[in-house]
Amino acid sequence: MPKIYKPGKVAIVLQGRQAGHKVVVIKQLDEGTKERPYPHAIVAGIERYPLKVTKRMGAKKVAKRSKIKPFIKVVNYSHLFPTRYALELEGLKGVVGSETFKEVSQREDSKKQIKKLLEDRYTSGKNKWFFQPLRVRIPSPSHPFNSLSLRLFYALTSLSLLLPVSFTALSL
Repeated sequence: MPKIYKPGKVAIVLQGRQAGHKVVVIKQLDEGTKERPYPHAIVAGIERYPLKVTKRMGAKKVAKRSKIKPFIKVVNYSHLFPTRYALELEGLKGVVGSETFKEVSQREDSKKQIKKLLEDRYTSGKNKWFFQPLRVRIPSPSHPFNSLSLRLFYALTSLSLLLPVSFTALSL
């Protein structure tokens, strides 16, 4: 079986808290370990993506909207979806390892280093696809505009039920 998840490969998490988020594989363990006897990968991803930036915004606002919140995680291969993209971050390889997950302080330090590397990559303008969310969030139906359009739709459909058959046949 060919190795799909090589270091630097971009994948999408399918299950868990970070489902739908993009990650970059740091280390792959095809055979598994004693603690985790299944094939898995150590990944770093973006928990909170940077916000949209326009030309009219000032430097302070651009800096605030360009912030990234990273995460590091051990993920089973069956919960990853490979993409055709790769991200070349040489600094990531030495930052996270198997021993990183044993202590909270090590984990926080590695997250800070990953955040710095990812923000540098984002501000340089490379790998734009990686720094965009998979899809734009759709407002909930409880939003006033959405509920208004739903009420309008229901009113028009109920009105068409009250109209004579000849009018409804002509409108179709």
